[in-house]
Amino acid sequence: MGIGAASGVRAASRGARTASRGGRGRKVTARCGLVARGVLYVLIGILAVQVAFGDGGEEADRQGALQELSGKPFGGVLVWAVGIGIVGMALWRLSEALFGAAGPEGGKPVKRLSSAGRTVFYAVVAFSVLTFPAGGGRSGDEQSRDATAKALELPAGQWLVGAAGLGIAVAGVVIAVQAARRTFRKHLAMGGVSARWRKAVDFLGVSGGLARGAVATAAGGFVVYAALRYDPTRAKGMDDTLRSFTTTGAGPWLLVAVAVGLVLFGLFSWAMARWREV
Repeated sequence: MGIGAASGVRAASRGARTASRGGRGRKVTARCGLVARGVLYVLIGILAVQVAFGDGGEEADRQGALQELSGKPFGGVLVWAVGIGIVGMALWRLSEALFGAAGPEGGKPVKRLSSAGRTVFYAVVAFSVLTFPAGGGRSGDEQSRDATAKALELPAGQWLVGAAGLGIAVAGVVIAVQAARRTFRKHLAMGGVSARWRKAVDFLGVSGGLARGAVATAAGGFVVYAALRYDPTRAKGMDDTLRSFTTTGAGPWLLVAVAVGLVLFGLFSWAMARWREV
């Protein structure tokens, strides 16, 4: 383990202790995480728009977003800042799993289990971001195919991959339904905020959530198809999943709509960083 990675582990350990105490520590880690998530989704959405019009130089996924970010002035610092922010996201979810989330139902087992799953997800994302400067940035498509290939080799691997794909697809549907129902409102503390701002946040949450859910559902469907065909090359990461929208009857315009939705979800993440109850 390199010096930078060791420092990251020590920082994460200190962050875990801070976040687990709740209060201000939890608020800081949560808000930093939401800001970092917003940065990634805005960049991915912009790259996807470029792909739709045939002038995308980077892949429209997390690695493409980091590549785009690293090319900016102080790009290395920005990538590390995003990575540390995503670590904060993971630590926030870990504190919810251990001590319960905000709200009267935050301590229920199902809520804690959901937070535990999100902890694992954001920990993987954080590792991917923090190892990017050291050359650990493999595309999401490659990661998806490799993971599917390894899983298919396991006993009952075809069933495991199919179940995983179905789970991802169902999660995408849930994300979209919750966005349409505006369930995010119960997590927002917007007392005293003008009706115009409330409507703007509603628009961002619904549009962004629908786009995010559509991508997850499509990606899960490809994993299920890979299991049915026993062919890991059928699995797709975010970039290939987004590009698949251009093969529909709507052509590139469906991808444009989804890409704009991802940008809006990034903006919604920033709104959540301002008003989310944690």
